[in-house]
Amino acid sequence: MKDRVLTHTQDHELSHSMAHYLLTIHKLKEKKGYARVTDIAKDLGLTKGSVSTALNSLRKRQLIGDEDDSKFLLLTPQGHREVHNILSSRTLLYYFLRDFLCVGDDSAHKDSCLMEHLMSSETREKLFDFMKSFTLEDAQGPMERLERLRKNIGLDFQRYKNYDEFLEDQKGDSYLK
Repeated sequence: MKDRVLTHTQDHELSHSMAHYLLTIHKLKEKKGYARVTDIAKDLGLTKGSVSTALNSLRKRQLIGDEDDSKFLLLTPQGHREVHNILSSRTLLYYFLRDFLCVGDDSAHKDSCLMEHLMSSETREKLFDFMKSFTLEDAQGPMERLERLRKNIGLDFQRYKNYDEFLEDQKGDSYLK
């Protein structure tokens, strides 16, 4: 992985709703060629006033701007990067939840949408690498990869009979040492 500063939601304060504003602007620009406050409000089922307030916050973060001499919005280069990060996170999470964990399609869709803006670039890249390694048809098969993974797991799952017992044992974030 390239050297880079990790950014999490608390570092750049991109909320779930802000992510949806960016995604809506992106979608409207792709579909119609333009995005206006009215279009965003209609698409998200919100008032124009609440959309305007949220867009001002995105402007301050330099994620969006206004096209010259118009009321059309545009994503800045930083806004485009953020949209692509969100979309790649959502896609990876959706397929991981659905295909690797066998979560139902509706739950995988909803959960990936809720988590998409929270994932760091490091986690996104590692999740991609992990998922890709399990889909490769190479000399090292899935059983070998599973065995390697099993040896590197830091939590002793064997000490718990079931999830309820694991849940009861949680007392804090001591695993974050």
